[in-house]
Amino acid sequence: MKHKFLEEIAIPEGITCSFSDKIFHCSKASKKLERKIYIPGVGIKIEDGKIVFSAKKGNKKTLACIKTWCAHIRNLFSGLEKEFVYKMEICNVHFPMTVKVEGSKFVVTNFLGEKENRVANILDNVEVKINGVNVEVKSIDLERAGQTAANIEKATLVRKRDRRVFQDGIFITSKPGVEA
Repeated sequence: MKHKFLEEIAIPEGITCSFSDKIFHCSKASKKLERKIYIPGVGIKIEDGKIVFSAKKGNKKTLACIKTWCAHIRNLFSGLEKEFVYKMEICNVHFPMTVKVEGSKFVVTNFLGEKENRVANILDNVEVKINGVNVEVKSIDLERAGQTAANIEKATLVRKRDRRVFQDGIFITSKPGVEA
């Protein structure tokens, strides 16, 4: 049977993968990740140490979806090898803010002198460490680490003030895979 689109990803050594009910599972030692994958009109199989995406019919959009999911799966494999780390920095010019981690919440107090605390969600399986003015967000799942870093950055967004004057906030200074 000839397919119009056929994309294969080799599974690295030591990683086991399975696909059932639209959920892709991969694990290495005690680390486990899963992702829900659904592309209409595309078959996904695991055979001979490879993940095979195949489509009988398709267009540019189908091919783009396949390539996107291939990139997501490669990120899962990278996460099983080593953790993704986002580095952030706390900047305060006007008021000294205090940050702390309370369970699954990142709490910022005294931001721009506000009486209310600003809170950011920390997603499951993500570790947040505060070391002085540096904040480090770690996880084996790239998407969860990135979303947690974005939640923290967005919690300290300055509204209705001149950004050139009020430069307070917590900002991402380093992302995984991007060399400064």
